[in-house]
Amino acid sequence: MKSADEAAFREYVTVRMDEMRRIAYLVCHDWHTADDVVSATLLKLYAHWRRAERATNLDGYVRAMLLNTWLDERRRAWRRRESSGHVPEREAPAAPPGDDVGVMALLRALPPRQRAVVVLRFYADHSIEETAALLGVSEGTVKSQCARALATLRQHADETGVRP
Repeated sequence: MKSADEAAFREYVTVRMDEMRRIAYLVCHDWHTADDVVSATLLKLYAHWRRAERATNLDGYVRAMLLNTWLDERRRAWRRRESSGHVPEREAPAAPPGDDVGVMALLRALPPRQRAVVVLRFYADHSIEETAALLGVSEGTVKSQCARALATLRQHADETGVRP
């Protein structure tokens, strides 16, 4: 990579790193996994920076990379295994500002694709068209996944008494 390209990459990452971590955390609900997903995404972005830089919506391109990396990470066999043994207790990282533990528990109950749709539509404030483009699905799929996710969230909120 040329030094001018590397400077542009560093500047982009410096400005967007916190947002990328928050989005990754919202979809995977684990800071360690979120950091792994962001790191893998940045590695891919670095390798394809010239192509990414030519994208009409660089932020959308990177968010799509982030979500695809997370979905790929969930498919890994070692992620599906249950760990055994005693894990020492450690203090958990602080939740993102304004975060409600109850809402995070509700999001955790959603399947991965529905969770991604909800995060993109209501946290990242993307339109249906943008969300469909980021996830590589049709607009109808985004609408149906969003409707199902909201119905599930309402049902779980009623059952648990959580009020966002």
